[in-house]
Amino acid sequence: MAGEATKAIDAKILWGGGRSPFSVSYGKMMMWFFLISDALTFGGFLGAVGFMRHKFADIWPVSEQVFFHFPFTHAHLPLLYVAFMTFILIVSSVTMVLAVEAGHRMDQKGVIKWLGLTVVGGFVFLGSQAWEWSTFIHGSEYGSYRMADGSTATLMEDGSLDMKNGTIVSGAEAEALKSESEFVQGANLVRNEYGHSLYASFFFFVTGFHGTHVLSGVILNFIILLNVMKGVYQKRGHYEMVEKAGLYWHFVDLVWVFVFTFFYLI
Repeated sequence: MAGEATKAIDAKILWGGGRSPFSVSYGKMMMWFFLISDALTFGGFLGAVGFMRHKFADIWPVSEQVFFHFPFTHAHLPLLYVAFMTFILIVSSVTMVLAVEAGHRMDQKGVIKWLGLTVVGGFVFLGSQAWEWSTFIHGSEYGSYRMADGSTATLMEDGSLDMKNGTIVSGAEAEALKSESEFVQGANLVRNEYGHSLYASFFFFVTGFHGTHVLSGVILNFIILLNVMKGVYQKRGHYEMVEKAGLYWHFVDLVWVFVFTFFYLI
């Protein structure tokens, strides 16, 4: 039966080319190729984070003790602002779905509304990430001391040291440890007050690499939004460009879920 069905189709149609075997446009196919290659890059970053975290497990910082700040408050709220950023990005992914769906219906006003909200969500995420970077670089109010073994102790308001293992050292013992240690406040690519220097390096590279993707996506979505408002895609008779941008935006959102899970939570 299969052989008879094959014979019924003209050889020029089967082997002549000029058609996609997966019924997908060239633009979508290339976008998928790019996303697969980009996923391998992010996978390499997160794999390196996991390896180094396992290697330096004894002195690796606990993210809940690093990212506990929230704008306009001095309360200790572990990872709450990072969770807020994640929520914003997920919501922007939903609005992008609605923009693509409106495009399928040739609803220009719907595409403008939902794609505009996606751009706004992207800007909110980028602003939040800039604030998080600023807080991380500035460091805590009192700073920390790096011990000879690579571990850090947080300096308390009264001059005592929080050894981060449930022990508080004060008095002469604290002063002795200070004299033998290096005072560090804030973070950069060389050292940071939160623990092993690689923690800060991975933070800047992983979140910065992802942030660059978000910025690229916001710019791309904004340009497409302007074209939608001009009626470019309405005249073409399809909104495939919105759909291709949507693939990229969903990828950016999905990658952040992995970054949030493997860098912040685990």
